[in-house]
Amino acid sequence: MANARALDKRRKSIRNIRKITRTMELIATARYKKAMERAHAVTAYTDRLSQIVSSLSAAGTEVEHPLLQPRENPQVARVLVLSSNRGLCGGYNASVLRTVVPRLRELKSSIGEVAVDVSGKRGINGLKFRGIDTAEHYTHFEDQPAYEEVDKIASGYLEQYITGRIDRLDVAYTKFISTSRQIAMIETLLPLGSLADEDADQAGDSDSSRGLGSNRTQFEFLPSAESILEEVVPTSFKAKLFKCFLDAAVSEQVARMIAMKGATESAGEMIKQLSMTYNRARQSQITGEIMEIIGGVEALKN
Repeated sequence: MANARALDKRRKSIRNIRKITRTMELIATARYKKAMERAHAVTAYTDRLSQIVSSLSAAGTEVEHPLLQPRENPQVARVLVLSSNRGLCGGYNASVLRTVVPRLRELKSSIGEVAVDVSGKRGINGLKFRGIDTAEHYTHFEDQPAYEEVDKIASGYLEQYITGRIDRLDVAYTKFISTSRQIAMIETLLPLGSLADEDADQAGDSDSSRGLGSNRTQFEFLPSAESILEEVVPTSFKAKLFKCFLDAAVSEQVARMIAMKGATESAGEMIKQLSMTYNRARQSQITGEIMEIIGGVEALKN
């Protein structure tokens, strides 16, 4: 049986670890709530953009924009991978990497030239371990990504797409659906595709959920629907990319919260087991000391 002093020392160290994991769980919970509020706000913003594009389409305007037109025979693709800078968040980063690696192989076989950008140190190290070269690295995003920083990245992608340096942009991230469900997925942001049809469906679903049915408010666009469209489509892309960053941040905090909760519970179980072993070892040690005393007394009597 192990020494009682060693068991007590190990039990104290696990108690300290449990305090740390419990603190990290509380911090992740607080950050998750703040990040989720921002994600809900951006969702409302993107829904409003969707309604504007839907109104433009309903006004008889043919939705045409360079960002909406798919390229024939694309030659260059770019993939942005959103991961975390820190670990201790369960399988959050591993699920993103498992999702993006097959897509990279598919794109390289069909297109040829594929550049990979990574946000987060864990994604950089994970792709490097898998032998995948990366182009741009972004390590300054934490649990609250700023729109100004994402706007710079989005503007760079828009310039590359309009000038023809890239023909496609995919984003690999973890989509936040609910606290109990997050899905690692890859979304194609450029070209935007049939934005009018997609946004019309979303707006229709939103109206139905509010009980509005098919009644739509009629808008009059000034100076013209075409000029508004020139501004709305790039803004819609930036909002979609920003929402990807926010979803990834929320999902990271949820994963860390769950992982730290599991670690705290496991530490509690280990402390219980060590306490039982320590009590048996201590009882055995006390019994041995008593037997030695009794043996000494009997020896003195004889």
